[in-house]
Amino acid sequence: MQTNQTQTQDDNEIDLLALLGALLDGKWIILGFTFLFAIAGIAYALLATPIYQASALIQIEEKTGSSLSGLSELTDMFGSTSKAVTEIELLKSRAVIGQAVHNLKLDIIAEPRHFPAIGAWAARRFEPESLGDVAQPLFGLSSYAWGGEIIDVFQLDVPPRYLGEPLTLTAIDHASFEIADEDGNLLAEGSVGQQIDQDGFKVQIAQLVAHPGTQFEVTRQRRLNTILQYQEELGASERGKDSGIIALSLKHEDPDYATRVLDEVSRLYVRQNVERNSAEAAQSLEFLRQQLPQVRTELERYEQALNEYQTSNKSVNITIETQAVLDQLVELDTLISEQNLKRAELERRFTREHPTYQALIEQTTQLQRQRSELADKIENLPQTQQELLRLTRDVTVTTEVYTAMLNSAQELDVLRAGTVGNVRVVDDADVNLEEPVAPKKPMIAAIAVLLGGFVGVALVLLRNALNRGVEDPDVIEQLGLPVYAAIPFSKDQEVLEKRARDRNDKGPSSLLLAVNNPADLSIESLRSLRTSLHFARLEAKNNILMISGPSPSVGKSFVSANLAVIMAQAGQKVLLIDADMRKGYINKLFRIQPINGLSELLAAQLTSEKAIRQTEIENLHFVPRGQVPPNPSELLMHPNFTAFMENVSSQYDLVIIDTPPILAVTDAAIVGRGAGTSLVVTRFGVNGAKEIEVMKRRFEQNDIQLKGAIFNAVLKKAGAYSYANYGYYNYVYSSDKS
Repeated sequence: MQTNQTQTQDDNEIDLLALLGALLDGKWIILGFTFLFAIAGIAYALLATPIYQASALIQIEEKTGSSLSGLSELTDMFGSTSKAVTEIELLKSRAVIGQAVHNLKLDIIAEPRHFPAIGAWAARRFEPESLGDVAQPLFGLSSYAWGGEIIDVFQLDVPPRYLGEPLTLTAIDHASFEIADEDGNLLAEGSVGQQIDQDGFKVQIAQLVAHPGTQFEVTRQRRLNTILQYQEELGASERGKDSGIIALSLKHEDPDYATRVLDEVSRLYVRQNVERNSAEAAQSLEFLRQQLPQVRTELERYEQALNEYQTSNKSVNITIETQAVLDQLVELDTLISEQNLKRAELERRFTREHPTYQALIEQTTQLQRQRSELADKIENLPQTQQELLRLTRDVTVTTEVYTAMLNSAQELDVLRAGTVGNVRVVDDADVNLEEPVAPKKPMIAAIAVLLGGFVGVALVLLRNALNRGVEDPDVIEQLGLPVYAAIPFSKDQEVLEKRARDRNDKGPSSLLLAVNNPADLSIESLRSLRTSLHFARLEAKNNILMISGPSPSVGKSFVSANLAVIMAQAGQKVLLIDADMRKGYINKLFRIQPINGLSELLAAQLTSEKAIRQTEIENLHFVPRGQVPPNPSELLMHPNFTAFMENVSSQYDLVIIDTPPILAVTDAAIVGRGAGTSLVVTRFGVNGAKEIEVMKRRFEQNDIQLKGAIFNAVLKKAGAYSYANYGYYNYVYSSDKS
């Protein structure tokens, strides 16, 4: 159990190291993407149009109390929404924003058409020497604006189907223009300053400064869409909790445009606030004016009744005791009357279930209860005093209510006439031209570098995950195939292979790496293979060595040809046979023609003496593939091939046969039955473990026992840890200079 746990920890450690190794192997990819993204980010930061932010400050002051001040007290008692939140919603309402859109014609968009990527940047760089100067077109592209162009659209009305559609306005000269749709169809044309009315298009251009042929993009947006756009773009927030200070902001590439829009919104909001407060005062004044005549009539009626009673009873006066009760009663009746007025006003503003209305009803009920208690005391007074108290109370209460209402009406009339609103602009809109809010150049560059690194790492890891090719010889040995040699990748061999594929390369020199660079690391590895084969062949039934592989382009022909050269250079008499009669190309390495080779020999068209060629390497003979036959497998199964193998086996110390890949054709299985030793070549990072396993099983099904494998084209990678990757040393011959 402890062993399994230790093994799991080792596997996790190896996975982490393998991941790190893969990143180290792909460091140039990661650095390359990081560099490209950094360049792109810096270019964008430099070329992008700067965005400026206009800002303004508005203060919301506390409203002065109304004539019915008890209403505000009741409202505060039950809490209310922040005044700033309410005012922000009013400020961003369609009533305010929509009026600003109308006044400034924000639903008309007219912009010069710039060359992609660098056009806007070049236009910003242009500095006119005098008013009306326009930059000369670059690269002869006169249809684009390059700086100094001006267009002022006073009116742009289009048919409904063209709302929101960009139109192209082309300057014919300084005084005329034409408008076309996206398909180039002419819609309207006219002169600057004149109103055009053609086919539903009403256009009036106030100013146009541009070279002839310069194009502008004009669009009439839907009014509601424009309002919604500016509601989204307009920033409004309260500075500090319950501070009553609202900060406004608006971002745009044109600082003057942003300032103008923000100032207009602020102005309209202040005017709307004044009108709203004035309307509130006028509404309350109208209510009081409706109640005053009724109260006046009641007062006159009560005064007349009191005078008649005193006359009939010969000026009866109120006693001190009755006066005290009267004062209390008048006070309660006055409060109840005021409460009734408040209730009448609240019924116009709230429902009967509203907490404020319910609280007022409860207060009125308490006052009426106190009045009822006082009425019990009045019943104990003499009848004359009771009647006189009632009449005096009616006159006094009505007089106080009437006087209060009259004073409130006069105050509201003055307030309505001189209303200034409870909001004011503290700071007008302004823009910091030195520091645009976007793009943030350092941030963009940093993000681009990080993004480039991330993409590079992701690409390396993805490539590593998708690469199923074996990169560790231990994997091959775990499949039951001993690795006889790990041959490192040779750049010189890559050059020689390109020359071999080049039909125009007619050089006289051999294309064998063992001849051109005998000290190459790959050749040194083949010499190690030669030593290993010496002992492996001791138990072989004959001296025939077959070399095959699972798939094409793994390096079979390279191993076969150069191994044959090394064997011959060691003093052995070697015969190299190219048995790949379909695509064999070993003849190109020796610079001889493929005709009159193995296919003609097996077809009995020539003798073995004519098929075997002497090479420039001493003790090395070669049999080319011959002409491509229609039935290569059948020729290999013919008795002529067996007889040929028995003949050459007795004449040479070693016979090396290069065969086609076993997973492609069956030729290797046929040749392998007569070979004493069979080796397969697998390529680093190309052949997967499953592919090698299927190849091994294919040979076993044909009763061919593979001796081992050759791991070819090994690359030095940080992600591999086998002996094949621990480093190779170029140990070359040098002359003694001492």
